[in-house]
Amino acid sequence: MCGVCGEIRFDDEEADIAAVDRMTEAMHDRGPDGSGLWSRGPVALGHRRLKIIDLSDKAAQPMVDGELGLAVVFNGCLYNYAELRDELRRDGYRFYSTSDTEVLMKAYHRWGTACVERFKGMFAFAVAERDTGRVVLGRDRLGIKPMYLAEDGRRLRFASSLPALLAAGDVDTGVDPVALHHYMTFHALVPGERTILAGVRKLPAATVRVVEPDGTSREHRYWDPPYTRGALPEHAGLGAEEWRRAVLDALRTAVRRRMVADVPVGVLLSGGLDSSLIVALLAEQGQEGLATFSIGFESAGGEKGDEFAYSDMVAERFGTAHHRIRIPDARLLDGLEQAVRAMSEPMVSHDCVAFYLLSEEVSQHVKVVQSGQGADEVFAGYRWFPPLANVPRERAADVYAREFFDRPHGELARVLASGRLLDHDASGAFVREHLARPGADTALDAVLRLETTAMLVDDPVKRVDNMTMAHGLEARTPFLDHELVELAAACPAELKLAHGGKGVLKDAARRLLPADVIDRPKGYFPVPAIRHVDGRVLDLVRDALTSRAARERGLFRPDYVARLLADPDADGTPTGVNPLWQLGLLELWLQAHRV
Repeated sequence: MCGVCGEIRFDDEEADIAAVDRMTEAMHDRGPDGSGLWSRGPVALGHRRLKIIDLSDKAAQPMVDGELGLAVVFNGCLYNYAELRDELRRDGYRFYSTSDTEVLMKAYHRWGTACVERFKGMFAFAVAERDTGRVVLGRDRLGIKPMYLAEDGRRLRFASSLPALLAAGDVDTGVDPVALHHYMTFHALVPGERTILAGVRKLPAATVRVVEPDGTSREHRYWDPPYTRGALPEHAGLGAEEWRRAVLDALRTAVRRRMVADVPVGVLLSGGLDSSLIVALLAEQGQEGLATFSIGFESAGGEKGDEFAYSDMVAERFGTAHHRIRIPDARLLDGLEQAVRAMSEPMVSHDCVAFYLLSEEVSQHVKVVQSGQGADEVFAGYRWFPPLANVPRERAADVYAREFFDRPHGELARVLASGRLLDHDASGAFVREHLARPGADTALDAVLRLETTAMLVDDPVKRVDNMTMAHGLEARTPFLDHELVELAAACPAELKLAHGGKGVLKDAARRLLPADVIDRPKGYFPVPAIRHVDGRVLDLVRDALTSRAARERGLFRPDYVARLLADPDADGTPTGVNPLWQLGLLELWLQAHRV
């Protein structure tokens, strides 16, 4: 829902409303239903609107309340906004709309920065205080909604997308060497505050930042699940069957919450366990005529390009209004280039193109969908989790690196140009520092905490937001309901690892879904032409990596690039990333955004 942006000046100058207008316009696709600007002295806010809750103009943004002295821009959805509105009314607040934006504004006035602890939903917002000149930025617990920052001593700019900050101008677009190290290590994701560009940072997930008029600021993290067995006393001593029921009840609540909307809500149905379980729970709650959507591609390299057999099975069982979307290779290349332009940061997963093309079609039917992202990180569904069972905490980083990293630090010397190499293992240090934090009973708990609170934020979560919002489609992810995540964090590791991963979730699904869906081999959005980098996709990658721009930038060793171009499927990483696509995607993204 929407795109937000703004500028805060610290040099006694008025905010550059023209720059904020450019940022706002750059996010048109995130909010095609309307736009707005607001400025007062050193602060300006911009907004693009996607109408989901309260479709009237009363819910337009920026929203300003002269009585409270607040101006707000907000991206996301507060699923419990009706309950909060009732509570605030009892406290004497009056409401002029039925929007969750007005609830957020008045919740901030009532509880200050602690309001975020009461929110159940996904959000990124800015609140400007008229009387103090203070601006408060906030982001949801799992980082579902993005917020990018560009700042120097004179000003701070923020936006829902990185390209919007580029549209404002005056951004340091040099490649951040630590971020490049992460990109080449963590399947092209850059976790934490950094981005691939030196002049752009991210507000971390679960963080509130208070910016004072003089430019000083303070941040605090308001949510950090401990990943210990005793974290939820009410669940102490539960047996396997009781955990199954608890997980199913929590997921049932998460799915129901995400039906809150004044427009129809559909489901992205891959045919895998996670999305199928969402459909089953919605059917259980009485949803009829639910719109579901699946995508497929042409086969390549001996790999099938669709999983329609499974999605058809689920759609038929629950009587959904199902849409099969098959993408020919001729459309794939155009979709690929468009998907790269839609990325706020380079993302190597072939899922991006699938989500982009799927979202393009789905947006013609509905404005909101539920999606199954996050279940693998939350419930230990990936293949690199089982090797961590019974590993001593002090060995967790080494085992995780062996199973998860694309390549160790020492191998980067044959990939990156000499001027781009770091003299230290920045990615290994990031992981070791995160895993060494207090809490987390076991090595697996520590890694699941890392995956859920860091890696998840900057890969599948960002991928879904970028690709759906590129078409004005809002995606909601019930597996990232923070109460469900807290429950899963406290669940015994052996229950999550059972049945090849996601054991407790699979057991929870057995009374709702066919065994063929639950026990099938793990699947992904298959896009064979990208996974194998051949045909026109290979031509696109070759052109990018051998272009004048790439030569002048000098990120990669020419001999390594030449070897990969001669053998596009060489040097596959432990998790299946194609190195040629990894290198090519970064250059494609930098060139698409004129960096």
